[in-house]
Amino acid sequence: MSQLVCVARIGAAHGVRGAVKLWTFTEDPFAVRRYGPLVTQDGKRQFEVAQAREAKDHLVATFKGVTTRDEAERLNGIELYVAREKLPATDEDEYYHTDLIGLAAVTTTGDALGRVVAVHNFGAGDIIEIAPPTGTTLLLPFSNAVVPEVNVAGGRVVIALPQEIEDEPSPS
Repeated sequence: MSQLVCVARIGAAHGVRGAVKLWTFTEDPFAVRRYGPLVTQDGKRQFEVAQAREAKDHLVATFKGVTTRDEAERLNGIELYVAREKLPATDEDEYYHTDLIGLAAVTTTGDALGRVVAVHNFGAGDIIEIAPPTGTTLLLPFSNAVVPEVNVAGGRVVIALPQEIEDEPSPS
């Protein structure tokens, strides 16, 4: 089975005719219309964007077969995926967030921190989640200052730990 990449998340219902807020994770928000049917992560449901228009920081979209507010409300929170091969190829210095999952995370001095387990966006920018071999995961801003190097081919990301994390005492 091909690898799926999350390209959008359905938000709250918008209006009374089945429209929803659609948060896209693509460079061009309207690209979700070009990929064909979008599927849930388990592949059991599929959605086809019928119409979409731009709003402040999301799209307002309708899906084929969804015509009422009640139907739209039941979709809130569903993440939509597309097969990796349907996405454009990346340039040499580009990558998809999904490419980072599983990469080794090391400090700027080469010390092992753990592995990348996720890249999140809770509304205030991307967050990279690093799972150390033991203990709680680290949630760090996914910025050039904190993640100065991403080497997908080399299998690692370099993390410049913020000062407040470096100064924390080690757990006993």
